[in-house]
Amino acid sequence: MAMDKTFVLKGKPESDWILVDAKEQGLGRLATQIAHLLLGKHKPTYTPGVDMGDYVVVVNARGMNLTNERMLTKFYHKHSNYPGGLKSVSLRDQLQKHPDRVIRAAVWGMLPHNKMGRRLIKKLKIYAGNVHPHEAQNPAPVA
Repeated sequence: MAMDKTFVLKGKPESDWILVDAKEQGLGRLATQIAHLLLGKHKPTYTPGVDMGDYVVVVNARGMNLTNERMLTKFYHKHSNYPGGLKSVSLRDQLQKHPDRVIRAAVWGMLPHNKMGRRLIKKLKIYAGNVHPHEAQNPAPVA
């Protein structure tokens, strides 16, 4: 019985730059697509536990397609670890003030919560409008 060898990538993998337009897209589907690209699962040489992912530039974060019910019922919480230190921000307010944090929180929930995940989330660049400072890297639009 022949045993197949497990593929292990040798050397440092190359990272591409990918441009994702968030306009008129749902938050969940967009976040799964971005997490897939950051992890490198779209590459045939994907190896778990190895940083295979690409840099992802997200534009038009403010133009996401979200329902009014979701805007009112979803809250982002943080606590200062002092009594009474709970702060809550609705999705509507967060999207107006910091639309990048909405996408970053959704993508972070889909990445591994360890050293590799912290390294991958740094490869995510999010911008509220359609202008970004990464033209020199020539990001390719996602297919």
